Amino acid sequence: MKRRRPYLFFLVTLLSSVITIVTLRAQGTDNTDKELERYREMLDDPMANPGYFNVDRGEQLWATARGKKSVSLETCDLGKGPGVLEGAYAELPRYFADANKVMDLEQRLLWCMQTVQDLDIKDVLARKFGSEGHTSDMEDLVTFIANKSNGMKFHLSLSNAQEQQAYAIGKELFYRRSSLLDFSCSTCHSEDGKRIRLQELPNLSKPGVDAQKTIASWPTYRNSQSQTRTMQNRLYDCYRQMRMPPPDYASDGMTALITYLTKQAEGGEINVPSIKR
Repeated sequence: MKRRRPYLFFLVTLLSSVITIVTLRAQGTDNTDKELERYREMLDDPMANPGYFNVDRGEQLWATARGKKSVSLETCDLGKGPGVLEGAYAELPRYFADANKVMDLEQRLLWCMQTVQDLDIKDVLARKFGSEGHTSDMEDLVTFIANKSNGMKFHLSLSNAQEQQAYAIGKELFYRRSSLLDFSCSTCHSEDGKRIRLQELPNLSKPGVDAQKTIASWPTYRNSQSQTRTMQNRLYDCYRQMRMPPPDYASDGMTALITYLTKQAEGGEINVPSIKR
């Protein structure tokens, strides 16, 4: 069933809250932290989250026959058996014997589109990230499938040698400094209590609450972009901010980095789509 929410009221109230926060910080008052907490509580309101439109569209796409074989994705195996969605996201990335590689959800969906549906994915890749007037099949499908793991906790067994290798490569990528700014992921995300302006920077260099709360909240609806974004998009934007060449979408390298980050978030309870600034 489609959902309708009081978005206008929410956005007006949200803008008021942001203005209040900025004003209080300028005045140096002790109420800043309280206003920040109020702002976060508003962002967590699921009844005001446009990301659930992605869930609805993803559900339709999952059951739509496409490609030369004119079949849906309902027989795609995401690791729990063909067509089983509940809990699948909580155990990804993982090794898939039929592809002989470790895949995250986005890699696996592209593989299923090509092998199960025999779908030409050029258009899907051209719209890998949604924009004004253009929805993204990948963001819709990922949000729908990830939502099926809500309330479950991340658990990567890393029992396979290729999974262990992906984790090791992902860890190396996390700490690797390069490009114009000589930055790495760890430059911003390896200390407790770091912040850029109002934005807290979670410490992702160690397992625990920071990693659990961060990784378990993606996909998320970004108010600043008016789009729902996946972890692949988050990493793409991080590389842009570090002035590095853009990483290939759904590449083995990005899957490795996501494997490392998700393992750091082991035990984190999934609650998606979330909503962020």
